[in-house]
Amino acid sequence: FVRWDNPLPVVAAVIECVDRDGAILLARNHAWPDKMFALVTGFLERGETPEAAVAREVMEEVALEAVSVKLLGAYPFARKNEIIIGYHVQARGEIRLNEELAEYRLVRPEQLRPWPQATGLAVRDWMLARGMVVPEIAEGNLFVHADI
Repeated sequence: FVRWDNPLPVVAAVIECVDRDGAILLARNHAWPDKMFALVTGFLERGETPEAAVAREVMEEVALEAVSVKLLGAYPFARKNEIIIGYHVQARGEIRLNEELAEYRLVRPEQLRPWPQATGLAVRDWMLARGMVVPEIAEGNLFVHADI
């Protein structure tokens, strides 16, 4: 018997709401503290492309239709033994949260503050690709705080 302990592939979406003046959607899982928000994420399923997976996760978790999906990069998340595949997803529609999520925030892009691990690195790369000034990443923060 051989047991492989390879990292799990996870997709993450920097969701730009094209029908809400380009606001970025951040979500809070029920298991997280009240002021902690991050990107919508989910596992890649057998036979699914990462692009299809991230569009599916956006639809399943926040009920938005992905109109554009562009790769940002791949990021290690050693603490959870995952590899994050980050995407910029332009989406539209009425936001409805699934049972996993407690709430969401719409954030203007210039208000974003990347965090130092995993999905925060995708946020940083999205900001850099847009030519934005990226604030210094504060060590210790795993998510963005709601008071941004």
